[in-house]
Amino acid sequence: MPPVENEVGYDRLAWFYNRYWGARFHRQALPILERLLLSRIPPGAAVLDLCCGTGDLTRELAARGYRVTGIDASEGMLRFARQNVPAADFFPLDARAFSLAPQFQAAVSTFDSLNHVIELTELTAVFRNVYRALAAGGRFLFDLNLEEAYLREWEKSSSIVEEDHVCIVRGGYDSNTRLGRAEITLFRREEVWRRWDVTLFQKCHSPDEVQSALGESGFKEIRLYEAGKELGMAGEIGVGRAFFLAEKREESDDASPVHPLVK
Repeated sequence: MPPVENEVGYDRLAWFYNRYWGARFHRQALPILERLLLSRIPPGAAVLDLCCGTGDLTRELAARGYRVTGIDASEGMLRFARQNVPAADFFPLDARAFSLAPQFQAAVSTFDSLNHVIELTELTAVFRNVYRALAAGGRFLFDLNLEEAYLREWEKSSSIVEEDHVCIVRGGYDSNTRLGRAEITLFRREEVWRRWDVTLFQKCHSPDEVQSALGESGFKEIRLYEAGKELGMAGEIGVGRAFFLAEKREESDDASPVHPLVK
């Protein structure tokens, strides 16, 4: 199943991701987070970084004084996250199946992480899990690739070639299934050259589907912002990308069981 391949793929991809990709995205995303989310929560607030990867955003949030908890399904990514942000708490949890106490004033998920959730029912489960983890009045901000991104950016190929490592990415998009597929070949020279082949999948969920799933999960005040046109995210990163902002109701029943690692 694609989600399993995604988890295994990110374990193998973690070294390259940590070196090349996360920080590049978040340089452009941080001003957006400041505008849409961080300016609306108190200093030192508890923030959940969902699908935190190698901790690039976690590090920026912690540096600003927020109390950050990061979760990710990839142990390989979390190994780098713990090295990058010793002050934060990290747990190996699947966004589709976690339960934390309603302690967070905000939750974020960035760099189209939630496009990796293929089934709409599972995306709805993610939203419900986040809703339960937020304190009353808490806000949830995340970005997704929309179809324009897949049609314009996912048919391309790219490569990184250095003396001791190589990364080749070949993208594709099926408009019938609305599935994006990235075939990635990795080489690293350790004692000898090693090769890994990774396949990552993403699903193009429509804005209507996403907003409906958020509403079904209890969120209110749901807003969509186009990354390039409305928020100034430049270059290919902003093409076909949207940020969604939603708020938890002030009064809510949070009687669900919570994960024992986080009190």
